This record gives sequence, structure tokens and C-alpha cells, in this order.
Amino acid sequence: MMMDWNEYHKQVGARIGDVMKVSADTVRGYQTLSAANSKTTLLGEKTRQLISLAVAVTTRCDGCIVVHTDAALKAGATKEEIGEALGVAVAMNAGAALVFSSRVMDAVAAKSGQ
Repeated sequence: MMMDWNEYHKQVGARIGDVMKVSADTVRGYQTLSAANSKTTLLGEKTRQLISLAVAVTTRCDGCIVVHTDAALKAGATKEEIGEALGVAVAMNAGAALVFSSRVMDAVAAKSGQ
């Protein structure tokens, strides 16, 4: 195992508690954003968590990974479903890298007067 995810989950919670002590409005604002649309059943909790995991990978957020892995499993996501969501994240990152590579080439052309 690369890291002790269960211990890390506890540490993240503790550190967020520390942030809450010095910037309660920030944490409450995040909690409001995080809860947005969670009461609807259009996507369902499992799909919401699978999307969250894909986004967590693309944003390289270990804290997000541990929290949303736990939530996805609790929502009934299987290892295979999580793997499929991660495949989408990988494809999106590669696609984003390709699109942004074209932006670099555009910047090169603009800066070199072509």
C-alpha cells in the first residue's frame, strides 16, 4: 500500500478542524458548496461520488480521494465502477493535455510572429 489511507483520512479531518478554528466562514462556505444539489436524486449518491473521484484524480487532491473513496464505497460503488470512473479521469487528463498542447503551439506561433 502506498500510504495508510485510513490514518490519512483522520489527519485530514483533524487539519480541517484546525482550519475551521481560524477561518470558520471558509469551511462553512466549502460545506455549502459540497452539499449543493446533494438532496436531489437525479444522479444518485453513487454517481455523484464516482464523479467526485474522477475530479479528485484530475485535480490531484489526496484529501478528496480519501473522502470520496469512502463515500463511494458507502454509496455502493464497486471496485470495477470506481475503476471505470478513473478511466474517464485518465482520458480527460490526456485530452486536456492534448488541447492545452495546442494552446502552447498557438502561443509559440504568436510569440514568434508566425
